[in-house]
Amino acid sequence: MQFLVPVFLTALAALAIPIIIHLFHFRRFKKVYFTNVRFLREVKEETSSRSRLRNILVLLARLLALAALVLAFAQPYLKQSGNVQKGSKAVSIFIDNSFSMDALSQDVPLLDKAKQRAREVIAAYQEEDRFQVLTMDFEGRHQRLVSREDALALVDEIERSPSVQTMSNILTRQKQVLNSGTEENKIIYQISDFQKSIVDVQNYTDTLYEVNLVPLQSVEERNISIDSAWFEAPIQMVDQNNTLIVRVQNNSPEPAENIRLSVKYEGQSKPVGTLTIPAESFVRDTVNINISRTGWHEAELNITDYPVQFDDRYYLSFYVAEEVNILAINEEVPNRFLNAAIGGLDYFKIDNQNSRQLDYSAFPQYELIILNDVNDISSGMATSLQNYVNEGGNLLVFPGRNAQLATYQSFLNGFPANTPETFEMVERNVSEINTQEFIFQDVFENKTANLKLPVTQGNYRFNRNAARSERSLMTYRDGNSYLSAYNAGEGNLYVCAAPLNEDYNDLVRNGGVFVPMVYKMALTGGNRKPIAYTIGKDVVLEAAHEGGTGERVYKLRGNDEEFIPQQRVVGAKVFMSLDQSMAEAGYYDLYLEPGDVLEEYAFNFNRQESNLEYYGTNELKEQVGPAVNIIDVQGNAILTATIEEQSQGVALWRWCLIFALIFLGIEVLLLRFWKTS
Repeated sequence: MQFLVPVFLTALAALAIPIIIHLFHFRRFKKVYFTNVRFLREVKEETSSRSRLRNILVLLARLLALAALVLAFAQPYLKQSGNVQKGSKAVSIFIDNSFSMDALSQDVPLLDKAKQRAREVIAAYQEEDRFQVLTMDFEGRHQRLVSREDALALVDEIERSPSVQTMSNILTRQKQVLNSGTEENKIIYQISDFQKSIVDVQNYTDTLYEVNLVPLQSVEERNISIDSAWFEAPIQMVDQNNTLIVRVQNNSPEPAENIRLSVKYEGQSKPVGTLTIPAESFVRDTVNINISRTGWHEAELNITDYPVQFDDRYYLSFYVAEEVNILAINEEVPNRFLNAAIGGLDYFKIDNQNSRQLDYSAFPQYELIILNDVNDISSGMATSLQNYVNEGGNLLVFPGRNAQLATYQSFLNGFPANTPETFEMVERNVSEINTQEFIFQDVFENKTANLKLPVTQGNYRFNRNAARSERSLMTYRDGNSYLSAYNAGEGNLYVCAAPLNEDYNDLVRNGGVFVPMVYKMALTGGNRKPIAYTIGKDVVLEAAHEGGTGERVYKLRGNDEEFIPQQRVVGAKVFMSLDQSMAEAGYYDLYLEPGDVLEEYAFNFNRQESNLEYYGTNELKEQVGPAVNIIDVQGNAILTATIEEQSQGVALWRWCLIFALIFLGIEVLLLRFWKTS
């Protein structure tokens, strides 16, 4: 047995007090003998012996009561495991308040259970100890040590949050606050369901802090979520069925049946169908959205699932332009066949510019740029076109008959792409068209030998470098590429081996191939914004800067909140950083003046917590290592006693108080009922 406050043992000297009191009350009687009183003498001797016995027992009861009281103040304990903590303590308690804590633990959500455990942890320590209460939000008011009473108040205020932090980030934040205090003992608690998606600490070895994990387990690990959605075509068009692809995830170990999917669009909610999803897998379904107007549009996808519901809705927004813009950069005069082909397409508009009179700043407003037989590519044009493609644009290159090969090689190497080497006046026939690529996918209902493919009278021979990731869209009979495609940044580069001029290439006369080719290339182009963003991730929003006098302050407004994001103007663009400003999923309008919406953004909660896959107690111990304590408290057991035993050993002071009261009771009984005369 050991003592937390052994200095109180000096009070055992007070045991001399009852002894002195008893000795002071002892009286010496002079013996007087009388004749014929023999029987009286015997009675007096017997009474005196009983009185001495009672006095000794009373003295013993008082001594034991006083000794037990002194031992209670010295706080004796039996050492269990580890070092018993002496001195002041700083205790950091993390409560997981993410959406996964909506899952049920018996009859209450895990978050309520976590708050109860936090209160029990606080109750296990003394009034003079200091506490930090931390959640997934990393709020500023949680970055300090507070009193026991304030810590309990902070626990009561905790609500669920869309934020998600990893275990390593949480530990770092807890250590920072504990180091700000002067307390001798630094103790860390993390109360969470410990999903595998957030536990990134392996074999923890820092012994300066006592780290305790309190795992909570839900009674059911079933959750269905809408994982993501995207349009099949990058550009949405009016008066057409635009196909939206939806991915629905089953995060449970059992198959999910009769999952109802619906879409809310233009104020109307329509059922899409029911889904059957295999265990721990996903399915894709399609939703046809018929667009009848231009401008901004909102759509909301829904499924029904319980009890975890934060991922049952998926918000998306998109913009439908009045027309698709194409820029043709010409060496001399515009190509009349190109103008006619694009002019015959609804919602398509073509602008023609001379290669020596270009406005490079206007490139981002075009979905597709076509280099029409340009012979010389200047360094300025090359840089601007490379930036345009890398930022999401599409570029179709037809090299001129008298192209300066050095400038083309330098330009194409910047992507990188295969480069032209020599021009050959040889007739060649295109024999194969790649219908697996998006450009020609679903273009031809029946691909037969009667399909007329381009023939060239003169073309460039390109080098072939396997490292350039070339994709052949159309191929000559000798195996060389007639039309090649390359991914470059966020955009696409298309290179034809022949000039567009009909003297060398009859592609413009072949409407069955040329028109759908240009159409699909334009539909894949443009610096398109995502249809949805994720709350909690580092998101930088981009919008066109509205010029004007004075300082321009952009604001974002949702259904229930409005705030000013961090913003930085660069040229004609404004970039906005959100950090942790957003708390609710939904639609947010960007504006300078109320009522004048500049952009619209859809935000969804992070799906990282959708997979309710947890570490069990043994798995968690193996993951974090032996230096971390796992406190596994089952059911409705109270955590306070477990922590007290861990930090203070088996406390015996309560037993000392009980024995002190027992001995005092014995003394009272002896004095009240043991009569000596």
